[in-house]
Amino acid sequence: MTDTSPRLRRRLAAAGIVVVLGAALVPPAAAAPPVVNSFVRIATHDVEGDVAEIVAATPDGRTLIYTDSENGEIGFVDITDASAPMSDGTVDVGGSPTSVTVTPNGAWALVVVDTSKDFVNPSGHLHVVALPGRSITRTIDVGGQPDSIAVSPDGRYAAIAIENQRDEGKTVGGVAGGLPQAPAGFLRIVDLVGAPAAWTTRDVSLAGLVGLRFETDPEPEFIDINAANVAAVTLQENNAVALVDLATGTVTEWWSAGQATHAADLANNGTISFTQSLTARREPDAIGWTPGGRLATANEGDYPNESSSLRAGSRDFTVFDTAGNVTYEPGAGFEQALARHGHYPDTRSTNKGSEPEGLEIGMYRNRTFLFVGGERAAAVVVYRIDQDETEPTFVQVLPTGLRPEGLLAIPSRNLFVTANEDDGTISVFEGRTRAASAPGAYPDVYATQAPPDGPVWGALSGLAAADDRPLVAVTDSFFRPAQVLALELGSRLEVTGATPVTKEGVAQNYDLEGIAHRPQGGYWAVSEGARLFAAAPGCAAVANPARNLLLRLDSSGAVQEEIRLPASIEDNQARFGFEGVAASADGSQVYVAFQREWNDPGEDCTAGTVPANPATADPAGHVRIGRYTPATGEWAFYHYPLDALAAGSPASAWVGLSEIVVIDGTTLGVIERDNLKDDAVQVKRLYAFSIAGLAPAPAGQVPPVVTKRLVRDLVVEDGQRLEKLEGMTILPNRRVLVVTDNDGLGETQLHRFGAIFD
Repeated sequence: MTDTSPRLRRRLAAAGIVVVLGAALVPPAAAAPPVVNSFVRIATHDVEGDVAEIVAATPDGRTLIYTDSENGEIGFVDITDASAPMSDGTVDVGGSPTSVTVTPNGAWALVVVDTSKDFVNPSGHLHVVALPGRSITRTIDVGGQPDSIAVSPDGRYAAIAIENQRDEGKTVGGVAGGLPQAPAGFLRIVDLVGAPAAWTTRDVSLAGLVGLRFETDPEPEFIDINAANVAAVTLQENNAVALVDLATGTVTEWWSAGQATHAADLANNGTISFTQSLTARREPDAIGWTPGGRLATANEGDYPNESSSLRAGSRDFTVFDTAGNVTYEPGAGFEQALARHGHYPDTRSTNKGSEPEGLEIGMYRNRTFLFVGGERAAAVVVYRIDQDETEPTFVQVLPTGLRPEGLLAIPSRNLFVTANEDDGTISVFEGRTRAASAPGAYPDVYATQAPPDGPVWGALSGLAAADDRPLVAVTDSFFRPAQVLALELGSRLEVTGATPVTKEGVAQNYDLEGIAHRPQGGYWAVSEGARLFAAAPGCAAVANPARNLLLRLDSSGAVQEEIRLPASIEDNQARFGFEGVAASADGSQVYVAFQREWNDPGEDCTAGTVPANPATADPAGHVRIGRYTPATGEWAFYHYPLDALAAGSPASAWVGLSEIVVIDGTTLGVIERDNLKDDAVQVKRLYAFSIAGLAPAPAGQVPPVVTKRLVRDLVVEDGQRLEKLEGMTILPNRRVLVVTDNDGLGETQLHRFGAIFD
């Protein structure tokens, strides 16, 4: 878990323990970085403010500058030790910063700021920020609402896309948010000659380009400038690209980005298929020049769907030559790579899918890499561009924070960085000589093949292993139908297949939260209930709530039996129910973990009410462990004491159980966790407890309280930052696996431990 080591080192430093590992990671100034074959995340940094959207770096690669539109500022991050970034102050910019770049000499940060009050009179300015010192040296009016800025490699020019955004609430030509809408956007060139006080500006009109969809409203979006001082500009809503010679201020070429047709998943239905056909305008957002003079675009899409069948955005990327001819496109391959790694956003399938928005190209020594960000996928897909640049080769998927917006290559230090807008983090990756498939590289879990040929996976909520039995997992209700996944454990955890859970031949949509092998064959599984309450005093339950169920499955996933709790226990059913299941070695007992206390349904109905059945309510801080005896059909219960959160924790924070395993005949193990993440995490722990000499209580009687023993603190010892530790199993060799639940989208981590429960 290399990305979390900085957090642990800071904890040790706070305790007075000197840690010198980071110093070894800083390359000497004169040392040539090694050849790069792959990238590994080495840090995740929570920015000082709320948002990190676009990111730039000083020429030495040791300071990052990011935009924070929520707080109207730019922030600085010291990455001298790239594995331990440190916040380094902010500068107020008097509006909403939309982009930032740094001049090649490192003297100036150029920040464009939107100060518009409405869509009719857009306004903005360019701040010239002195580096070092971080004072605003000059402010230049840009004549409209800016979107992005780029500076030429030789430092002679800056180019600003003045988008003058459309009002998405205005209907034009029968289209909500339609075009054209005045005033027209344009390109503003800043001649960076002499000191900032002497800089002058020129405007290049992009309106009137013959063949644009909306010739009077170009809507420029993103810029990249090559060594010949030619700016490539995307006109996203127009589905076009324009080339501008900055020296003369003339448009030399423009073309339509055209349409793409390929397989895609176009239905938000709880599965991922890629069996439908997508035909869409590409509508590129970010653009970048390749070393060989081609142009790559990230095809996000932005214009609203019209009456035509064409969709917005082709959900991939494209490599063009300078005449607009397509030289490469991955088609469905981009999103299939995300799906194979658990990063495809199925809930966005009807609306632009993964939304490839950010794009960056970096040459690391003699190797060129293309990075394409999936804004909705919490990931970046990396490709290698060979010398002929005709067919980029897939390298890997990198996990980021939520909604990676800004992508930045820093080849001089073998680094790659993303600014993640939604969770206010910056992800730092380091180039490594090892292959992307080498142990330790992301992902920890992946599918053998992408859908539709490979399994749909994610939201892993339970693991199970047994002697001479397959390693299996279950997915929760994010995916439908419920399924049992087949896994193979090697250098990574590989998802090789999926079997739907059926009842009387019909696939079921259970919310599976745990699975265990039955010694007699087949499986035990648990489905978490979702009680619904009437909006009336007293919180009477509706007639047909979704009950928590213990399921007996055969080896094909067919339900043989559905087992409910005693009625007096069900009376208190809350939102957080069954979260894990385990079976004794002889199969005579089955143990079920409840996630949280069932004592106050106030969260789900009128506040201040009492449990429906107070006699079987759980006291605060105590959650049930259920024991079911298959031979008699009887339930009995223990109480497990939960850890308390620190004073001042968010009101919405809680602690509960996520998994249970049998360690031996009288000892059980659990995952205990809070619902917090990132720097807020407190409780991500593995505990063991003994039931020797404790008689579980039947429903209606007070359960005995078990005594627990801490086995592993994954925050302190492993730097865990993700919220959901969900699945755990003990392998036949007594080693322990713990897996996180990505809620159907994003990073999944696999923890491997030795025989820690022994």
